[in-house]
Amino acid sequence: MIKHKLLPLILLLLLILPVQSLADLAEGDMIVTLGENLSEEQKQSLLQEMNAPENVQMVTVSNQEEHQYLGKYISKALIGTRAISSSAITVAAEGTGLEVETNNINWVTDEMYINALITAGVKDASIYITAPIPVSGTAALTGIIKAYEISAEESIPEDVKQAANEEMVKTAELGESVGKENAAALIAKIKEEMAKNAPQNDADLRAIIEQAAKELGITLTEQEIQSLIELFNRLKDLNIDWNQVGEQINQAKDKISNFLESEEGQGFLDKLKEFFIAVIDAIKSFFSK
Repeated sequence: MIKHKLLPLILLLLLILPVQSLADLAEGDMIVTLGENLSEEQKQSLLQEMNAPENVQMVTVSNQEEHQYLGKYISKALIGTRAISSSAITVAAEGTGLEVETNNINWVTDEMYINALITAGVKDASIYITAPIPVSGTAALTGIIKAYEISAEESIPEDVKQAANEEMVKTAELGESVGKENAAALIAKIKEEMAKNAPQNDADLRAIIEQAAKELGITLTEQEIQSLIELFNRLKDLNIDWNQVGEQINQAKDKISNFLESEEGQGFLDKLKEFFIAVIDAIKSFFSK
């Protein structure tokens, strides 16, 4: 199966990175982020898993950075004391959008990463997120955004990074009550509507949230609605290119549609249909006895 203005640390990273000009990064080039608490054996194993080239550019993510970007939204205990989540970001062709695949990530879904990265302004990249053991995956967003800033030579404002992390965490928390896929779909739907018609006040925002939930068949509590209003009010006040957000979401939807229309996707649908037919036949057989 990607929770982030650069700090002085990035300036240091730029000095120690390989001599290759960042402007030379092209389609297919990769940057890897590694948790600083990985053992040397774990690092080598993950690099092999990522199919990283021998001289791949690497960025280290510290536990201190995890607390910096996530400490406002989840408990210190959940963040922990070690940084091990890692990722690989591969530059994709312009206009292709985002693709995310994860391994050993058990709380944040692929769609949640895509939503948060779209908020941060990340685009046109293939992203692989992994860890040597099962982890929540919240810290990986920090590394992905650091790598993207280096690959694209584009600084992402600090408040936008914070908002992306908050969005990822709140989506994951909402997923505990409405389902992970439903939560991610709802956030994407709200963003899509905001890109079409920017809300002017809380009433407009509430209407968008409630309508999106209704269309997706999701029931929200008043507390969940208020939490979403607070989140999207913060996003609305940031310097986010909502046209780009809308385009990235549409590209993500197009990829799903293309998969379903492909031979592989049709095979999946056929298997799913066969499964339901078998279930129905089993039920009929049970009641006919």
